[in-house]
Amino acid sequence: MNDHLRGPQLPPPRGPLSAAVTACLRGAGPLPRPADAQAADPYGDDLQLALYLCYELHYRGFAGVPPDTEWDPELLRVRAALEHRFLTALRADSPAHDSLDEALGALLVEPAEGTGVSHFLCARGELWQVREYAAVRSLYHLKEADPHAWVLPRLWGRAKAAMAAVEFDEFGGGRAERVHARLFADLMTDLGLDTSYGRHLDAAPAEMLAVVNLMSLFGLHRELRGALVGHFAEVEITSSPASRRLAEAMRRTGAGPAAEFFYDEHVEADAVHEQVVRHEVIGGLLAEEPELAPDITFGIDATEYLEDRLARRLLDAWTAGRSALRKPLPAPVTSPAPDGRAPRGPSQETPRDQEMSHTS
Repeated sequence: MNDHLRGPQLPPPRGPLSAAVTACLRGAGPLPRPADAQAADPYGDDLQLALYLCYELHYRGFAGVPPDTEWDPELLRVRAALEHRFLTALRADSPAHDSLDEALGALLVEPAEGTGVSHFLCARGELWQVREYAAVRSLYHLKEADPHAWVLPRLWGRAKAAMAAVEFDEFGGGRAERVHARLFADLMTDLGLDTSYGRHLDAAPAEMLAVVNLMSLFGLHRELRGALVGHFAEVEITSSPASRRLAEAMRRTGAGPAAEFFYDEHVEADAVHEQVVRHEVIGGLLAEEPELAPDITFGIDATEYLEDRLARRLLDAWTAGRSALRKPLPAPVTSPAPDGRAPRGPSQETPRDQEMSHTS
């Protein structure tokens, strides 16, 4: 089997829930009780990794785990308990807009002085921070658009046709070398990062796992199809201006031509996608099922909430000069800094600095 088709290795657990799920996937132990999920931090490392492990069985799976484990009824029962804990917390914690029009309107307004990750990287990010950003985002971008494809059988008419058109672009318009996941792997190569699927899972903080898990949660449940459309709208509407800043960050830090191209591509593509999603996907869905407007709004709000949590994690660490990852990245394997030297960063800090970075 080709390396790019082989599932990744199971990661080390991060607590009792993920330890039990990992052991079960290895055929070496019982699953946690569904009740155990209700006592866990819904956004913490343990629950989010356990949920991620369950969801990945519907994508590439893991090395050594039989494919039919995807539909193991006991594992699905545990997954449902993890999902219930996560979803209940999101409904309680996500700041709610009063209406879908208000939520969409807020997405269309660019703040005069932005303080997000793309603003930071554009203005003063260093190459080691760009590498960390790419590593954590690889959990999604190496399967970009896959979670959203789950919604296609749940849509009809205008919404289905428009969603399929956007997905066609995400999957390269029929050209393998233009598939966005492939373009992101090229970006990672420019940055000297291992492009293996799932390679950076162990380094990624819980905040990133939650962002990726939200897509799978919405995509795998027909009753949450409206929330998935809301999530997709948030991603597409905010992507173009953020991609413009990230493209500039790639140029300024000397990340490489493929790194620049990935975000340049998204500036143009997502500016078009934003219009299609708002007018055709959302408009088409509401024409068929107007009662889903609150679910679309919830998808937008929950996505913003989790992205804000991830941004705080990254920016709090970076502004303090520390890694935002659970473990430092290795030095670049191919791409040097513009001056020919490997970029300095937390991977070259003292052991004490690295220890502190793991608990940020």
